[in-house]
Amino acid sequence: MIAGIGIDIIEVDRIAEKIEKDNGFRELVFSANEIAYCEGKTHKNEHYAARFAAKEAFFKALGTGWHNGTAFNEIEITNDEHGKPGIAMLGNTSAIIGALQIVNIMVSLTHIKTIASAVVVIEK
Repeated sequence: MIAGIGIDIIEVDRIAEKIEKDNGFRELVFSANEIAYCEGKTHKNEHYAARFAAKEAFFKALGTGWHNGTAFNEIEITNDEHGKPGIAMLGNTSAIIGALQIVNIMVSLTHIKTIASAVVVIEK
């Protein structure tokens, strides 16, 4: 049963500016695997922005917004062997979100030079 749907859109330049300031934003928001993935891409800021949008869309799909005790860098946007995106929970966030009895999370990402967007559907 669908329990929530979330969508988010963000300007790529907004994320790029925060990352370029080198004030720890990248490590605060993204997991080590996400950083490695994005840094390996030609248009890395588009990929960072899409992942940021997915994290925001996930919290919107929960219906609670940011969940106390969770960390953005513990919500990891993954890709399977075919490139299909997914979400993995890490660390303390895994235990908190695991208690919500979610059985499936579907993610769709899109990005162009200036804009990135994501949609998340949660099933319970």
